[in-house]
Amino acid sequence: MSKARYHHPETPASLAAGVTIGALARAAGVNVETVRYYQRRGLIPQPEKPLGSIRRYTQGDLRRLYFIRSAQKLGFSLTEITQMLRLEDGTNCQEAAALAEQHLKDVRTRLIDLTHIEKVLSELLGACAQNTTQPAPVCPLIDALQNRPDVCR
Repeated sequence: MSKARYHHPETPASLAAGVTIGALARAAGVNVETVRYYQRRGLIPQPEKPLGSIRRYTQGDLRRLYFIRSAQKLGFSLTEITQMLRLEDGTNCQEAAALAEQHLKDVRTRLIDLTHIEKVLSELLGACAQNTTQPAPVCPLIDALQNRPDVCR
């Protein structure tokens, strides 16, 4: 196929006519199996299959895939994304905001946990760096993980 005749599936003209699952996946930057997985999870609908033909996907399906990918990049789980997709008409801003507010609280909690993990790992690595005898009698990192169950508290 020559480059001059090829056009990307994400162009409005081709999506208006409908595209295959492969073209939809390419336009969204995902794998075909990802699209199928989202269908099984109920995140995107599976179009009807005309007799003797193939399923066709639309601009709405692509927008939904963009929504899912964007929400995932913000750290939302597929369960949370399913809840948000129920609000996709945009008229339930308070409900969407409540979901996002809870997610933000979870993110902040994880950041606190990650900061603590970073501190503990830095201290353990510092202890390893100071342990210069070779072979080391006991690796401080391994020792802490094996013998200090409270190392991450």
